[in-house]
Amino acid sequence: MITKYRLGTPINTEAVVGELTPQPLDTFPLKLDIGGKTVIEFELQESDAVYGLGEASRGINKRGWIYESWCSDETNHTEDKKSLYGAHNFIVIGGREKFGFFVDFPGKIEWDIGYTLSGKVKITAEGADLDLYYINGESERDIVKQFRKLIGKSYIPPFWAFGYQQSCWGYAKQEDFFAVRDNYRKNNLPLDCIYMDIDYMDSFKDFTVNKKLFPDFRAFVDEMKAHNIRLIPIIDAGVKNQKGYPVYDEGHEKGYFCIDKDGGEFECGVWPGIVGLPDFLNKDVREWFGSQYKTLTDMGIDGFWNDMNEPALFYSKTGLEKANKKLDEIRSKEIDIWAFFRMKDTVLGVQNSMDDYSAFYHNIDGRKVCHKDVHNIYGAFMTKAASDFFEKEFGKEQKLIFSRASYIGAHRGSGIWFGDNFSWWSHILLNLKMLPSVNMCGFLYCGADLGGFNSNCTEDLLLRWLALGVFTPLMRNHRALGTRAQEAYQFEHIDWFSDVLAVRYRLIPYLYDTFRRCSEEYEMMFRPLAFDYPGDDMAREVEDQLMLGEECMIAPVYEQNKNRRYVYLPEDMTLVKLSGENTEKEFLKKGLHYVDVKLNEVALFIKKGKQIPLAPPALSTAELKKDELTYI
Repeated sequence: MITKYRLGTPINTEAVVGELTPQPLDTFPLKLDIGGKTVIEFELQESDAVYGLGEASRGINKRGWIYESWCSDETNHTEDKKSLYGAHNFIVIGGREKFGFFVDFPGKIEWDIGYTLSGKVKITAEGADLDLYYINGESERDIVKQFRKLIGKSYIPPFWAFGYQQSCWGYAKQEDFFAVRDNYRKNNLPLDCIYMDIDYMDSFKDFTVNKKLFPDFRAFVDEMKAHNIRLIPIIDAGVKNQKGYPVYDEGHEKGYFCIDKDGGEFECGVWPGIVGLPDFLNKDVREWFGSQYKTLTDMGIDGFWNDMNEPALFYSKTGLEKANKKLDEIRSKEIDIWAFFRMKDTVLGVQNSMDDYSAFYHNIDGRKVCHKDVHNIYGAFMTKAASDFFEKEFGKEQKLIFSRASYIGAHRGSGIWFGDNFSWWSHILLNLKMLPSVNMCGFLYCGADLGGFNSNCTEDLLLRWLALGVFTPLMRNHRALGTRAQEAYQFEHIDWFSDVLAVRYRLIPYLYDTFRRCSEEYEMMFRPLAFDYPGDDMAREVEDQLMLGEECMIAPVYEQNKNRRYVYLPEDMTLVKLSGENTEKEFLKKGLHYVDVKLNEVALFIKKGKQIPLAPPALSTAELKKDELTYI
């Protein structure tokens, strides 16, 4: 059962579908303190686990750390980080008493989950206008299912979006794309999409193409499609402030950009230099911005990824002026070690400054609202602009769209990826741990940058990461400019990559059907073992294995120079090792096992009495023979 409580006059975040009648606040079951901020507190039993918060650092069980809901342009996804790109304000308490809790509030929230006091949760929202949802249920899965019904069905992308996808910040001209396509095809490596990062634009301007690098863009798109490869361009939130650029001119003329305290356009810098930030919280602006995608869909583009939409701010004009003034003051005196630290902090503090987030405003139904109070829905509403346009123009399930920043509710129209990670072994495990948490919040189409975006990837790291990515709906390899090339054909053992990627295509019919069912039935595609085996103490503590659908369990290898790992089976299962067209099976009893998995193998564990379909390998989803399935 879900009970709603309303405080003040909340902003409509569009997180939920339908409407519940708010109940009197004096019936709220937890300790509630309302002032300038809203504080919710409750006790935890020693055996309680806390699940949720979507895209966040650390474990599946969130106990023992302090988190923030604040969509952040955060590159270093280390254990000490309190917030990443998404704001997913939903938790489930699993223990003797089971309940769920959703704070529908678009500003900053702090979640102290047994950090200050090990047996206490303290949730602090920086405002007093919000909706609270308290959910009772028989089990963690039941609570999640109720919540998912409250927030609506998850976005379903086109079938081809389940194919393997290659990306790189640095593919700058069409010859780069032809080279990637040809090398994948000639090495028997499947591929469905190649991504276009900011390099393809004219001076980093949204909805433009550099005509010198792509002289006939429509013909280029068609040429790639003839080889069953789709191009997926990036769109950033900031619109370059440049007279004569039609998108900016129209937005400026109509007053569609966020404003400063004096009513002028808020000016900040990102990739193109000074930009205007479209006021996505204004419905008219969303309709206008969404229609801009037509420039590229008219040229045959079928998918997009929205980026920099927290929004990320390299600097503001005002912030830069203040920083320069402060640096001049520091330089006018002796530069001792403390002055040096002040200089460093001043420079670093220019980017994504809280002062800047407090310095611009939105027009929400005629009300002037400070950005910091609605920060967490900005990126979600940017992507809503796109998804609403696509559905209106083309119908459902016709276009691929996913975003970096997100808020609950955005899952109905788009997917997400987990942002700018690193080529670190620990980030394979972080990728795995995020999957059930974001599924709880409705985001089913999701995945990480396989191989890592930053730093230099090794062959074994990429192979092990792909063996996890084989199961994630979004399977994209992406890296940053200046890092080691990590296309599958760039390494020594190309045949190993062919083996692993072939497994993805063999599994696509199963993964796609499982995905659709989870959307239609409000289920999680990936679950902690504790959700399926609530009476099993060992399953409750396992955080490097996940249940997949109703049939399987996955347990990837995520450590360097390891060809084996311990796997806990909460019931009798069949170990299946897939490699290319090969399939090996071994029946294993409930308990702990030391399992051998080679670098060119993908392991999964099928529950007793269950089976999954496999298709013949293919080089693209268009070539998949979905009517020639075998079952294991």
